[in-house]
Amino acid sequence: MRLGVLDIGSNTGHLLVVDAHGGAAPLPAFSHKQPLRLAEHLDPGGAVTQAGIDALAGFCSSAVQVAEDKGCEEMIGFATSAVRDAVNSHEVLAHVSRVSGVDLEVLSGEDEARLTFLAVRRWFGWSAGRLVVFDIGGGSLEIAGGRDEAPDVAWSLPLGAARLARTWFANGRADDEAIRAMRRQIRTDIARNAGNLLRPGSPDRAAATSKTFRSLARICGAAPSGEGALVPRTLERAALSTWIPKLASLSPEELAALPGVSPSRTHQIVPGALVAEACMDIFDLPALEICPWALREGVILERIDQLSVLGDEVSQ
Repeated sequence: MRLGVLDIGSNTGHLLVVDAHGGAAPLPAFSHKQPLRLAEHLDPGGAVTQAGIDALAGFCSSAVQVAEDKGCEEMIGFATSAVRDAVNSHEVLAHVSRVSGVDLEVLSGEDEARLTFLAVRRWFGWSAGRLVVFDIGGGSLEIAGGRDEAPDVAWSLPLGAARLARTWFANGRADDEAIRAMRRQIRTDIARNAGNLLRPGSPDRAAATSKTFRSLARICGAAPSGEGALVPRTLERAALSTWIPKLASLSPEELAALPGVSPSRTHQIVPGALVAEACMDIFDLPALEICPWALREGVILERIDQLSVLGDEVSQ
Protein backbone atom coordinates (compact mmCIF):
# COMPACT_ATOMS: atom_id res chain seq x y z
CA MET A 1 0.00 0.00 0.00
CA ARG A 2 1.01 3.62 -0.41
CA LEU A 3 1.06 5.35 2.96
CA GLY A 4 1.55 8.99 3.90
CA VAL A 5 3.18 9.68 7.26
CA LEU A 6 2.81 13.24 8.48
CA ASP A 7 5.40 14.01 11.17
CA ILE A 8 4.98 17.31 13.03
CA GLY A 9 8.22 17.74 14.92
CA SER A 10 9.54 20.60 16.99
CA ASN A 11 11.63 21.86 14.06
CA THR A 12 10.04 20.59 10.87
CA GLY A 13 6.80 19.35 9.37
CA HIS A 14 7.50 16.37 7.12
CA LEU A 15 5.19 14.26 4.98
CA LEU A 16 6.90 11.06 3.87
CA VAL A 17 5.09 9.02 1.22
CA VAL A 18 6.15 5.36 1.28
CA ASP A 19 5.28 2.13 -0.46
CA ALA A 20 4.95 -0.42 2.30
CA HIS A 21 3.91 -4.00 2.88
CA GLY A 22 4.65 -6.71 5.40
CA GLY A 23 8.06 -8.35 5.14
CA ALA A 24 9.68 -5.48 3.22
CA ALA A 25 11.48 -2.30 4.15
CA PRO A 26 9.33 0.81 3.60
CA LEU A 27 10.33 2.35 0.26
CA PRO A 28 10.29 6.18 0.23
CA ALA A 29 8.40 7.49 -2.78
CA PHE A 30 8.15 11.23 -2.09
CA SER A 31 9.08 13.75 0.60
CA HIS A 32 7.37 17.06 1.37
CA LYS A 33 8.65 19.13 4.25
CA GLN A 34 8.74 22.64 5.64
CA PRO A 35 10.58 24.29 8.55
CA LEU A 36 7.97 25.13 11.20
CA ARG A 37 10.17 25.68 14.27
CA LEU A 38 7.24 25.19 16.61
CA ALA A 39 9.59 24.86 19.58
CA GLU A 40 10.50 28.49 18.98
CA HIS A 41 6.94 29.67 18.23
CA LEU A 42 6.02 29.70 21.92
CA ASP A 43 4.99 32.73 23.93
CA PRO A 44 6.34 33.31 27.45
CA GLY A 45 3.44 31.32 28.90
CA GLY A 46 4.26 28.22 26.86
CA ALA A 47 1.47 28.53 24.26
CA VAL A 48 2.03 28.11 20.53
CA THR A 49 1.64 31.56 18.97
CA GLN A 50 -1.00 32.30 16.35
CA ALA A 51 1.74 32.54 13.74
CA GLY A 52 2.90 29.05 14.69
CA ILE A 53 -0.65 27.66 14.60
CA ASP A 54 -1.32 29.19 11.19
CA ALA A 55 1.96 27.82 9.79
CA LEU A 56 1.14 24.35 11.11
CA ALA A 57 -2.42 24.35 9.74
CA GLY A 58 -1.20 25.59 6.38
CA PHE A 59 1.44 22.88 6.15
CA CYS A 60 -1.05 20.16 7.09
CA SER A 61 -3.41 21.41 4.36
CA SER A 62 -0.61 21.22 1.80
CA ALA A 63 0.33 17.73 3.05
CA VAL A 64 -3.23 16.50 2.47
CA GLN A 65 -3.06 17.74 -1.13
CA VAL A 66 0.33 16.12 -1.70
CA ALA A 67 -0.87 12.81 -0.21
CA GLU A 68 -3.88 12.86 -2.56
CA ASP A 69 -1.73 13.76 -5.56
CA LYS A 70 0.67 10.88 -4.81
CA GLY A 71 -2.12 8.33 -4.41
CA CYS A 72 -1.86 7.57 -0.69
CA GLU A 73 -4.48 5.13 0.58
CA GLU A 74 -4.03 6.35 4.12
CA MET A 75 -2.33 9.21 5.92
CA ILE A 76 -1.13 8.95 9.52
CA GLY A 77 -0.47 12.25 11.27
CA PHE A 78 1.34 12.67 14.55
CA ALA A 79 2.91 15.44 16.61
CA THR A 80 5.69 15.35 19.18
CA SER A 81 6.95 17.47 22.05
CA ALA A 82 6.32 20.99 20.72
CA VAL A 83 2.57 20.35 20.48
CA ARG A 84 2.49 17.89 23.39
CA ASP A 85 4.01 20.37 25.84
CA ALA A 86 2.17 23.49 24.65
CA VAL A 87 -0.37 24.79 27.16
CA ASN A 88 -2.83 25.37 24.31
CA SER A 89 -2.28 22.00 22.59
CA HIS A 90 -6.03 21.25 22.45
CA GLU A 91 -6.70 24.56 20.69
CA VAL A 92 -3.82 23.93 18.27
CA LEU A 93 -5.12 20.46 17.38
CA ALA A 94 -8.71 21.69 16.99
CA HIS A 95 -7.64 24.51 14.68
CA VAL A 96 -5.51 22.17 12.53
CA SER A 97 -8.40 19.72 12.25
CA ARG A 98 -10.87 22.46 11.34
CA VAL A 99 -8.64 24.06 8.68
CA SER A 100 -6.97 21.00 7.14
CA GLY A 101 -9.13 18.04 8.14
CA VAL A 102 -6.08 16.36 9.70
CA ASP A 103 -6.52 14.85 13.17
CA LEU A 104 -3.03 14.71 14.60
CA GLU A 105 -2.22 12.10 17.23
CA VAL A 106 0.00 13.52 19.95
CA LEU A 107 2.62 10.94 20.88
CA SER A 108 3.81 10.68 24.45
CA GLY A 109 7.54 10.90 25.06
CA GLU A 110 7.61 7.22 25.95
CA ASP A 111 5.85 6.33 22.68
CA GLU A 112 8.39 8.41 20.76
CA ALA A 113 11.21 6.45 22.39
CA ARG A 114 9.43 3.11 21.86
CA LEU A 115 8.67 3.66 18.17
CA THR A 116 12.15 5.00 17.44
CA PHE A 117 13.60 1.93 19.15
CA LEU A 118 11.43 -0.33 16.98
CA ALA A 119 12.77 1.34 13.83
CA VAL A 120 16.40 1.05 14.93
CA ARG A 121 15.92 -2.59 15.99
CA ARG A 122 14.48 -3.47 12.58
CA TRP A 123 17.35 -1.65 10.85
CA PHE A 124 20.15 -3.42 12.74
CA GLY A 125 18.31 -6.69 13.37
CA TRP A 126 18.60 -9.28 16.11
CA SER A 127 22.37 -9.49 15.78
CA ALA A 128 22.54 -6.16 17.61
CA GLY A 129 21.82 -8.01 20.87
CA ARG A 130 21.00 -5.65 23.74
CA LEU A 131 20.46 -2.35 21.96
CA VAL A 132 20.37 1.20 23.32
CA VAL A 133 19.04 4.11 21.26
CA PHE A 134 19.29 7.89 21.65
CA ASP A 135 17.28 10.44 19.68
CA ILE A 136 17.76 14.20 20.05
CA GLY A 137 14.80 16.10 18.65
CA GLY A 138 13.96 19.77 18.72
CA GLY A 139 12.01 19.56 21.96
CA SER A 140 13.12 16.37 23.68
CA LEU A 141 15.69 13.62 24.08
CA GLU A 142 14.46 10.04 23.88
CA ILE A 143 16.37 7.11 25.39
CA ALA A 144 15.44 3.44 25.09
CA GLY A 145 17.08 0.06 25.52
CA GLY A 146 16.34 -3.65 25.41
CA ARG A 147 16.83 -7.01 23.71
CA ASP A 148 13.46 -7.28 21.96
CA GLU A 149 11.51 -5.16 19.47
CA ALA A 150 9.80 -3.41 22.39
CA PRO A 151 12.31 -1.75 24.70
CA ASP A 152 12.66 -2.75 28.34
CA VAL A 153 13.11 0.89 29.29
CA ALA A 154 12.07 4.02 27.40
CA TRP A 155 11.82 7.60 28.55
CA SER A 156 11.87 11.18 27.33
CA LEU A 157 13.57 14.28 28.70
CA PRO A 158 12.97 17.97 27.83
CA LEU A 159 16.49 18.26 26.39
CA GLY A 160 15.78 18.93 22.72
CA ALA A 161 18.28 21.06 20.83
CA ALA A 162 15.76 23.78 19.90
CA ARG A 163 14.33 23.91 23.44
CA LEU A 164 17.80 24.32 24.96
CA ALA A 165 18.76 26.93 22.37
CA ARG A 166 15.64 28.95 23.17
CA THR A 167 16.32 28.75 26.90
CA TRP A 168 20.06 29.34 26.98
CA PHE A 169 20.79 31.23 23.75
CA ALA A 170 17.82 33.60 23.81
CA ASN A 171 20.09 36.64 23.54
CA GLY A 172 22.42 35.19 20.94
CA ARG A 173 25.55 33.13 21.57
CA ALA A 174 26.00 31.94 25.14
CA ASP A 175 29.16 32.76 27.07
CA ASP A 176 31.38 30.16 28.72
CA GLU A 177 29.56 30.41 32.04
CA ALA A 178 26.15 29.80 30.45
CA ILE A 179 27.47 26.87 28.44
CA ARG A 180 28.93 25.34 31.58
CA ALA A 181 25.61 25.78 33.41
CA MET A 182 23.72 24.24 30.49
CA ARG A 183 26.17 21.33 30.39
CA ARG A 184 25.65 20.74 34.12
CA GLN A 185 21.85 20.76 33.80
CA ILE A 186 21.90 18.37 30.83
CA ARG A 187 24.08 15.86 32.65
CA THR A 188 22.08 16.05 35.87
CA ASP A 189 18.83 15.42 34.01
CA ILE A 190 20.20 12.45 32.05
CA ALA A 191 21.98 10.89 35.02
CA ARG A 192 18.89 11.03 37.24
CA ASN A 193 17.41 7.88 35.65
CA ALA A 194 20.53 6.45 34.05
CA GLY A 195 20.37 3.38 36.27
CA ASN A 196 17.26 2.21 34.42
CA LEU A 197 19.37 1.64 31.32
CA LEU A 198 22.59 0.58 33.06
CA ARG A 199 21.15 -1.96 35.49
CA PRO A 200 20.79 -4.83 32.95
CA GLY A 201 24.44 -4.40 31.93
CA SER A 202 26.41 -2.87 29.09
CA PRO A 203 24.72 -2.77 25.68
CA ASP A 204 25.96 -4.87 22.79
CA ARG A 205 25.22 -2.03 20.39
CA ALA A 206 24.61 1.69 20.89
CA ALA A 207 22.88 3.74 18.21
CA ALA A 208 21.66 7.27 17.61
CA THR A 209 19.22 8.81 15.21
CA SER A 210 17.87 12.24 14.27
CA LYS A 211 19.09 15.23 12.30
CA THR A 212 21.16 16.48 15.23
CA PHE A 213 23.17 13.28 15.55
CA ARG A 214 23.59 13.03 11.78
CA SER A 215 24.90 16.60 11.61
CA LEU A 216 27.34 16.04 14.46
CA ALA A 217 28.60 12.82 12.90
CA ARG A 218 29.14 14.61 9.58
CA ILE A 219 31.05 17.43 11.31
CA CYS A 220 33.24 14.81 12.97
CA GLY A 221 34.08 13.13 9.68
CA ALA A 222 31.26 10.70 8.83
CA ALA A 223 30.34 10.09 5.20
CA PRO A 224 27.97 12.62 3.57
CA SER A 225 24.33 11.67 3.03
CA GLY A 226 24.90 11.55 -0.72
CA GLU A 227 26.81 8.29 -0.32
CA GLY A 228 23.58 6.53 0.67
CA ALA A 229 21.89 5.13 3.75
CA LEU A 230 23.80 1.84 3.74
CA VAL A 231 27.21 3.43 4.38
CA PRO A 232 28.15 2.88 8.06
CA ARG A 233 28.41 6.11 10.04
CA THR A 234 29.51 6.68 13.63
CA LEU A 235 29.86 9.56 16.03
CA GLU A 236 32.95 9.13 18.22
CA ARG A 237 33.00 10.67 21.67
CA ALA A 238 36.64 11.75 21.48
CA ALA A 239 36.09 13.58 18.20
CA LEU A 240 32.93 15.28 19.45
CA SER A 241 34.62 16.43 22.68
CA THR A 242 37.38 18.00 20.60
CA TRP A 243 34.87 19.77 18.38
CA ILE A 244 32.60 21.24 21.07
CA PRO A 245 34.87 24.16 22.10
CA LYS A 246 35.38 24.97 18.41
CA LEU A 247 31.64 24.92 17.74
CA ALA A 248 31.00 27.24 20.69
CA SER A 249 33.47 29.76 19.29
CA LEU A 250 32.05 29.91 15.76
CA SER A 251 29.61 32.49 14.41
CA PRO A 252 26.29 31.38 12.88
CA GLU A 253 27.77 31.96 9.42
CA GLU A 254 30.79 29.81 10.22
CA LEU A 255 28.58 27.06 11.67
CA ALA A 256 26.40 27.09 8.56
CA ALA A 257 29.49 26.51 6.44
CA LEU A 258 30.26 23.23 8.22
CA PRO A 259 29.31 19.99 6.44
CA GLY A 260 25.88 18.66 7.39
CA VAL A 261 24.68 21.84 9.14
CA SER A 262 21.49 23.55 7.97
CA PRO A 263 21.56 27.36 8.22
CA SER A 264 18.24 27.29 10.09
CA ARG A 265 19.70 25.03 12.79
CA THR A 266 23.04 26.67 13.54
CA HIS A 267 21.83 27.86 16.95
CA GLN A 268 20.99 24.25 17.88
CA ILE A 269 24.39 22.71 17.15
CA VAL A 270 26.10 23.49 20.46
CA PRO A 271 23.17 22.43 22.69
CA GLY A 272 22.76 19.28 20.60
CA ALA A 273 26.46 18.51 20.85
CA LEU A 274 26.39 18.90 24.64
CA VAL A 275 23.45 16.48 24.90
CA ALA A 276 25.14 13.94 22.61
CA GLU A 277 28.41 14.11 24.55
CA ALA A 278 26.55 13.74 27.86
CA CYS A 279 24.76 10.61 26.62
CA MET A 280 28.05 9.01 25.64
CA ASP A 281 29.84 10.06 28.83
CA ILE A 282 27.14 9.03 31.29
CA PHE A 283 26.55 5.65 29.67
CA ASP A 284 30.29 5.15 28.98
CA LEU A 285 29.92 4.77 25.21
CA PRO A 286 33.00 5.53 23.10
CA ALA A 287 30.88 5.85 19.95
CA LEU A 288 27.34 5.75 18.61
CA GLU A 289 26.31 4.19 15.30
CA ILE A 290 24.07 6.47 13.27
CA CYS A 291 20.85 4.81 12.15
CA PRO A 292 19.02 6.31 9.15
CA TRP A 293 15.65 5.08 10.42
CA ALA A 294 13.90 6.94 13.22
CA LEU A 295 10.44 7.80 14.56
CA ARG A 296 8.69 8.08 11.17
CA GLU A 297 9.87 4.62 10.18
CA GLY A 298 8.78 3.27 13.56
CA VAL A 299 5.26 4.61 12.97
CA ILE A 300 5.23 3.05 9.48
CA LEU A 301 6.47 -0.33 10.72
CA GLU A 302 3.93 -0.45 13.54
CA ARG A 303 1.11 0.36 11.10
CA ILE A 304 2.28 -2.37 8.69
CA ASP A 305 2.34 -4.83 11.60
CA GLN A 306 -1.22 -3.85 12.54
CA LEU A 307 -2.44 -4.33 8.98
CA SER A 308 -0.76 -7.74 8.79
CA VAL A 309 -2.54 -8.84 11.96
CA LEU A 310 -5.89 -7.59 10.63
CA GLY A 311 -5.28 -9.45 7.37
CA ASP A 312 -4.54 -12.69 9.22
CA GLU A 313 -7.73 -12.31 11.28
CA VAL A 314 -9.83 -11.72 8.16
CA SER A 315 -8.33 -14.74 6.37
CA GLN A 316 -9.20 -16.93 9.32
